[in-house]
Amino acid sequence: MAAHITYDGQKQVFHLSNHFLSYLMQVDQHGLLQHLYFGKKIRKYHDERSYPGLDRGFSGNVPSLNVGEQPDRTYSKDMILQEYSGNQTGDYREAGSIIRSDIGSVTVDWRYKGYEIIEGKPNLTKLPQSYVESDDEATTLNITLEDSALKVDAVLTYTIYTDRPVITRSVKLMNKSSATYYLEKIASAQIDFPKQDMEVISLPGAHVRERQIERQKIKHGTYRFESRRGTSSHHMNPFIALVHPDTTEFQGEALGIQLVYSGNHLFSLSKDYIDQTRLIVGINDYDFSWQLKGNSEFQTPEVIMVYSHEGLNDMSNTFHHLLRERVARGKHRFSERPVVINNWEATFMDFDTGKLKSIIDKAAEVGVEMFVLDDGWFGHRDDDTSSLGDWYEYKNKFEDGLGGIAQYAHEKGLKFGLWFEPEMISRDSDLFEQHPDYALQVPDREMTLSRSQYVLDFSRTEVVNNIFQQMIKILDNISLDYVKWDMNRHLTEVWSNAYAPMRQGEIYHRYILGLYDLMERLVERYPNILWEGCSGGGGRFDAGILYYFPQTWTSDNTDAVARLKIQYGTSLAYPISSMTSHVSESPNQQTGRSTTIDMRGDVAMSGVFGYELNLDELPEDELDSVRQQIKFYKKHRKLIQFGKFVRLDSPFVHNTVSWAFISEDQKKVLLFNFKILSEAQPEISVTKLKGLKSDSDYIEPATSEIYGGDELMNIGLYDFPVQQRDFVSSVRYFEALQ
Repeated sequence: MAAHITYDGQKQVFHLSNHFLSYLMQVDQHGLLQHLYFGKKIRKYHDERSYPGLDRGFSGNVPSLNVGEQPDRTYSKDMILQEYSGNQTGDYREAGSIIRSDIGSVTVDWRYKGYEIIEGKPNLTKLPQSYVESDDEATTLNITLEDSALKVDAVLTYTIYTDRPVITRSVKLMNKSSATYYLEKIASAQIDFPKQDMEVISLPGAHVRERQIERQKIKHGTYRFESRRGTSSHHMNPFIALVHPDTTEFQGEALGIQLVYSGNHLFSLSKDYIDQTRLIVGINDYDFSWQLKGNSEFQTPEVIMVYSHEGLNDMSNTFHHLLRERVARGKHRFSERPVVINNWEATFMDFDTGKLKSIIDKAAEVGVEMFVLDDGWFGHRDDDTSSLGDWYEYKNKFEDGLGGIAQYAHEKGLKFGLWFEPEMISRDSDLFEQHPDYALQVPDREMTLSRSQYVLDFSRTEVVNNIFQQMIKILDNISLDYVKWDMNRHLTEVWSNAYAPMRQGEIYHRYILGLYDLMERLVERYPNILWEGCSGGGGRFDAGILYYFPQTWTSDNTDAVARLKIQYGTSLAYPISSMTSHVSESPNQQTGRSTTIDMRGDVAMSGVFGYELNLDELPEDELDSVRQQIKFYKKHRKLIQFGKFVRLDSPFVHNTVSWAFISEDQKKVLLFNFKILSEAQPEISVTKLKGLKSDSDYIEPATSEIYGGDELMNIGLYDFPVQQRDFVSSVRYFEALQ
């Protein structure tokens, strides 16, 4: 079934629909664009949701179109469900847009101007986004609103996918006057919901504790889920889900909202005095201002909205497919990712050629497919106080140069990868000595150090070009298969000497535009390299980065128990193929916790798998376990990386955790179970699988037992035999009989 966008000229109703959902809007008698409905597909609309008028005290009325006539006292912007709100014209809720005019006014009044319907999905300029590969995949509606006094148009763009329960939104502002204005807030999307019980699920966290699931009831007032750190951040991911109180993993309505952006973001939820809820999503208005000159435009980032009436797992599955298939790009989005070993926790920066070759030798012996050289290969970097910004090889560390290490890895049958941190600069560096102004800083103020480094001013083209030229000298001359792109601090002293005082509010966003420009140039120049994002682990795990890099280091916390929550939370919005996860040493360096090699392996192989430890220090029985883990992962890698991921039992609720990977044809199943802590009176837990064919039989090759799909889903399986120890895991594989 195709995606349909219809316009009823008599009722002035827009209806976006496909097999899964409907989205309805209406132009009212005053030219305001009212929100009517977003939910399960309906066949026909009978004009039952036009907003009922009511005279309410202290709610201003829209002026009459007839001069001198009293306005309609039952009509107020303060109550109407709107698609996009202005400012200071009687709507006292949070504004979707604020524009400071050339006379200092911040009043904005949007009225309907016109529309167009386009087959396919137009590209956004210089921003990451979802896309289509043919026009029949989607249909797009552009609705133009205007502020006639300012002579500014707001083009609201809605794209509905044909075969996905997905609508994307963005806004383009067009200044058609000769005046210069300042955008002080410009949301990418707004939805006003009528009275209903709603809860919000968010993904707060911190460094080494990313994307922890938090669910709360929406009460009166305003909730801000935001980052002010210059990146999407560890602390609040640019994703929320709006759900009903009875929504679970497998039932109930869920609306997932994700901003395709890697900088300061804001998801604002406000419940008003008559229990309506307004959602605003976009660039954070914190320290934001953008000079909009006459006859110029501003494009907001894209918002992805996913609808499900079958619970959170169904919502997540839609995100997984869309982000993997129509946000990520290039040859690697569908390619099976190699098993990696990274030298970081094995050597840190204390390495030489002998140490690296020893790691490569052992890695090749156990079946690893790629060696990644982490921090410490460039400039004169032996600790984290120097050399960021000097992207040339540290010759004293290598007998045969960096190229020699790459060649040695390739001769051993391994691919070779390298770590970069392109956005940062050390005071102790050639680049800082030559261009101290390249660092973000405010004149006559001390610069804030974090991890002994400063941030480069990527709002400036010459700074981005400098790093690009340095990187391509390495990438053109070293045989590389992979790049890990790190960012280990957030922005401070956000000021640039390249812009006038009145334009300093642009720097946060211009930084992100500079970052995207650099990433785009590099991935276009080196399409065969597998790029991985990282920001102190998962500090910039967002759909914006996924547009350039198909995977991201999920967290610097490699502790298997902590990773249960981190990976479970991440899966709410992001595909498994984007989540890298490694086995590290025990006791763990971040938590001090000791876990078995089996537990660590089972958690890590629930993502894009690898190792981050010294294989030479493992006892022989653990080395055998590593060999078996790699062999098992390679056998089931396609299923794990690209199969349907199903969350079954949450670490945020229970002492037991379970999830499964199911092939799209429902013939292959991998079930992972974990128990965190031992108990004196242990509970006996049962896992019931989901998403199998009830009338098919499934064999467990390890035991030759045969189970009906209906049996696995309704009766279920005991998680474990009773064991009096902490941190237990198991993996069971089933496949359908022909």
